[in-house]
Amino acid sequence: MSGTAEPTAMMPLRVASRRPLAHDIVLFHLVPEAGADLLPAFDAGAHVVVMTPAGLTRRYSLCNTPGERHRYEIAVKREAQGLGGSRSLVDQVQVGDRLPVGRPENFFPLDAHAQRFLFVAGGIGITPIVAMLRALQGGPRPFELVYCARSPEATAFADELRAPALAPHCRLHHDLGDPARAFDFAPLLAEPAPGTHLYCCGPVPLMQSVRALSRHWPAGTVHFEDFGARPTAAPTPPSKEQAFTVRLARSGLEVPVAAGTSILQALRDRGLPAPSSCESGTCGACRTPVVEGLPEHRDYVLDEDAADEIMICVSRARSPLLVLDL
Repeated sequence: MSGTAEPTAMMPLRVASRRPLAHDIVLFHLVPEAGADLLPAFDAGAHVVVMTPAGLTRRYSLCNTPGERHRYEIAVKREAQGLGGSRSLVDQVQVGDRLPVGRPENFFPLDAHAQRFLFVAGGIGITPIVAMLRALQGGPRPFELVYCARSPEATAFADELRAPALAPHCRLHHDLGDPARAFDFAPLLAEPAPGTHLYCCGPVPLMQSVRALSRHWPAGTVHFEDFGARPTAAPTPPSKEQAFTVRLARSGLEVPVAAGTSILQALRDRGLPAPSSCESGTCGACRTPVVEGLPEHRDYVLDEDAADEIMICVSRARSPLLVLDL
């Protein structure tokens, strides 16, 4: 979600510590005010909304062990080409500062019925998966991680992943910026073992490759989440888009969406607030229920045949009217 108004459900958390995890990645340790209640519980894969000093809200996965309620930990990558939210956190926030933080949400949970897990992470996409590894560590269900990063210096949580408890389950791959050194996922994903669930989080090119190579996996066993990445494919040219109308089910208000304009932007142009974060169809922050009509999915989160939800930052409508639960 982005904007300048602070959501009402946010909690003021104090920065107890900050430390570098890797090049341009900082781990923040957030705690409640003295005398405050324990923090809301969270499961592996959950994230929180953080109001940044730049006045933009951003979503960050919780990295610490699920079940801990005395602290939250988030890892923030400083995106030099972003809109300024991550830069303001890394450059300005110091120990003792307060940050408004929302309650945990989870669009990327571990499946309770999975018999084993295969995790694929790229870059900062390791953040939700670290919490998953911690939740599974020592348990009966086997797991494996393939973590791709540009270099050892860019590898977050490297020491923990190389420690004896996790090292047998983890493969760290560095391409050193050379496309010819990219990890070959085809053999890894060719034959899914029965009961295996695949979880992927990372840059869009990585996610696109994993999605393409896992299309033959059983339905419901492949899960994606990607915060802060930008799509590499060019958007559909406006000339090929059709205008349509969005109706807000709660008020009945109708908003025209022109070719070349996103639903999110059309709502903003009418002064209507709507959740968003990456605005590239990758993070799931703007996930909105569809009441009526046929969505045209252009995001990297929902299945292509999903009819009951839409990412309003990039997706459009195949029908002249789209009724949303807003």
